[in-house]
Amino acid sequence: MGRQVLVVLCLVVGLATNPISALGRTCSARARQQQDSAAPLPATATTPIAGSSDELSATSRRAYAELFKLRIPAARSIIGAELRQQPRHPGTLLVDAAIGFTELAVSQDGSRYGALIEAQNRCIAALDKLPPTALRDYARAEVRLHQAAAQIMFEHELQGAWSLRQAYLQVQQNAKRWPGHLPTQKTLGLCQFLIGSVPEGYRWFLNLLGLPGNTAAGLRHLGNAAERPNDFQTEAAILRGLIRQTYYGADAEAEALTTRLARAQPDNLLFSYLVMSVQKKLHHADQALAAYRARPVGAAYQPVPYLHHMAADLLLYQGQYAASVRANQQFIKEYRGVHYRKDAWFKMYLAHWLAGNAPAAEQCRRQIAGTGETVVEEDRYAQRFVDDRVPLNPVLTQARLQLDGGYFRPALATLRAFRAAAATPLRDRLEEPYRRARAYHGLGRLDSARLFYTRTIALSGTAPYYFAPQAALQMGYLSQQAGQLAQAKAYFQKALGYHKHEYKTSTDAKAKVALAGLK
Repeated sequence: MGRQVLVVLCLVVGLATNPISALGRTCSARARQQQDSAAPLPATATTPIAGSSDELSATSRRAYAELFKLRIPAARSIIGAELRQQPRHPGTLLVDAAIGFTELAVSQDGSRYGALIEAQNRCIAALDKLPPTALRDYARAEVRLHQAAAQIMFEHELQGAWSLRQAYLQVQQNAKRWPGHLPTQKTLGLCQFLIGSVPEGYRWFLNLLGLPGNTAAGLRHLGNAAERPNDFQTEAAILRGLIRQTYYGADAEAEALTTRLARAQPDNLLFSYLVMSVQKKLHHADQALAAYRARPVGAAYQPVPYLHHMAADLLLYQGQYAASVRANQQFIKEYRGVHYRKDAWFKMYLAHWLAGNAPAAEQCRRQIAGTGETVVEEDRYAQRFVDDRVPLNPVLTQARLQLDGGYFRPALATLRAFRAAAATPLRDRLEEPYRRARAYHGLGRLDSARLFYTRTIALSGTAPYYFAPQAALQMGYLSQQAGQLAQAKAYFQKALGYHKHEYKTSTDAKAKVALAGLK
């Protein structure tokens, strides 16, 4: 349990210097709570403050801009020359360390791990010898955070937990020592929010580490860094936008931000990924797939195999089964990590199965148990499919995929073919009203959505499936939107009360944040 929460925290904490390290994090249903729109952000990645000694140098800023585009070779070439000129500048050391961490976080290549940890230790030792400045202290905390993320990603949990504690304590000290330093507020806000959103079941572990959290304070500090010029302003805006979309339903804000960034820098692979990710979460499969196809490619860019896995999902939603299989095969071939492998084989199973190719589907099903891990929720879901040995219902499966792609009317048409019989498994009996609720919700027919959400909850009892917890979460959001706060609170608490379902970690985190917002 402790490892799972640390993996989630550290993967996102890795965003503090480069948001692409969040690849692999997945969020399920989106919260529906509305908040005020964010302040507009300049399209460029940085807005320097002239004359400040706590800024990146012009050359480091150029390297950082290339890193932000995932053009690793160019970033490394630029920062290498800068290291020869300014080997003791904290900004130079920070950007150089961020390049190595980004390569590891995106590729998930374990062969790079040992060298990265040694390089991070050398960087921290070099920073320790420099005179204290806001940038020096910020760099020390950032590199330590990235080290914690790397250690936990590669199953060195005890070292990672200790590094995370050291980094967060440093960030807190930096905020007191340099209260006006906006990059420090960015990282402090990120840590505060993520730790504050951890479900109660994990609180004992974070309390043991001495890591306090506060979602409201976290958003406030992120907002300060997102709205005022600093070298890391765009990072702060992206972090805030993704958090607000995931936990507060600020879909339009996230869509506008990522679209604006990608249009301003069409050669930026990170921004293309963000557009794709946000559109996929919005159930806009057509737009997400368009972003995938329009992304910049070539030897100048760091390979991002996970993009092919995302594209495979989108093609599956559209019923392009052969193309979906090819995309996941490319992912499996290029990817060096252990996460999402079970999910990839499961999605290939679905594609073959729905296409009527039973032998190929069975070959994929056998691969699920023998590959990857079960840390991320998608992999746990795939493994449970194998362990439970309950056959999938083709009507419900096709409807689910259509809903995930945003094809709500076709999904309702598909669901009309579902007929429950005496031998129909309980799981299918619960899934059918839940899928109808999601379709009506997507179409804005909220009375019908409420009817089928409540039916799902009533039929489920304590069944160990995610349909009732998700239905309770969505009913909480709908009640909150309607101003029925007492009812919303009851539904959010109900969502927290379900145990042992596939998406408990993300469901509980969202319910907890929603409850905090009701106070």
